[in-house]
Amino acid sequence: MASHWESFYSTHLPPTDFEDNRKLLQEFCERHNRNNERIVLVTSGGTTVPLEHNTVRFVDNFSAGTRGAASAEYFLEHGYVTIFMHRLKSLEPFTRHFNGQKFMDMLDLHERGPNTSITVKPDSVDVLAPILASYKAAQDNGKILYVSFTTVSDYFWLLRAACECLAQFGPKALLYLAAAVSDFYVPANQMPMHKIQSGGAAPNIQLQLVPKLLAPLVSLWVPHAFVVSFKLETDENLLITKGRDALNKYKHKLVIGNILQTRRTRVVFVTPDNNYELVMGREQVLSGMEIEEIIVSNVVANHLDYIKIQKF
Repeated sequence: MASHWESFYSTHLPPTDFEDNRKLLQEFCERHNRNNERIVLVTSGGTTVPLEHNTVRFVDNFSAGTRGAASAEYFLEHGYVTIFMHRLKSLEPFTRHFNGQKFMDMLDLHERGPNTSITVKPDSVDVLAPILASYKAAQDNGKILYVSFTTVSDYFWLLRAACECLAQFGPKALLYLAAAVSDFYVPANQMPMHKIQSGGAAPNIQLQLVPKLLAPLVSLWVPHAFVVSFKLETDENLLITKGRDALNKYKHKLVIGNILQTRRTRVVFVTPDNNYELVMGREQVLSGMEIEEIIVSNVVANHLDYIKIQKF
């Protein structure tokens, strides 16, 4: 009898660009494994749950990909080759700093007929230059690969493909699963083909639980990798218990727990041996420091300790 996650794959088609993305993942991983580099897969942003095959309506969540996009930058600073698997149109490393009108306000337009030019305002150079330099270094050296998804089904297919490529890295692979994956979905065989019409009675939509991919990921796909998952709660009393339960159930290496209202300034690391808090001080907040810088530094330290004791 097929497991829940196997049944999900057998009843949901891969995204249309799946083979192209799988080839990109294979080439990226093979190239960097030959160089004996450490690699991180950062998943980021929310997944949608379509309500129709020709999708007009879908269920979504609030994730904008802030933590994943910021963390990817800090992993690059720590020397990690980075696969950034993100929700289409969610925040991305480097460009996340200039959402909305902020980037346009940094530019000056000099209209001189055919010789019109655009320059960065002098007071914005100090802000833009280091971000642009980091972006160019990552791009020019081929240190980052962007792969996008939209639906929970897309995410499932791409995550498994990425894991198949990452397995060759053994303990040098780090999975930082920051995406806000949907907990419920509408089975493909229960979705209407076309847009649900608004006339008449309201539709009765039956949701099912999304399979937990941590189980096959840890035990089958990348058994030697350092796997980090995230736990978001609104009840402080549940945070460590839920994190500990997840570690015991899935046997991965680290759960990073956060409370919805304080997730920008405080997280809890739950490991198989202990748990501890990372908290931003007032001065750090006022200086513009991001908690992801602290999170990633601690994850990297844990990963390096893990690598030292592995025999692969």
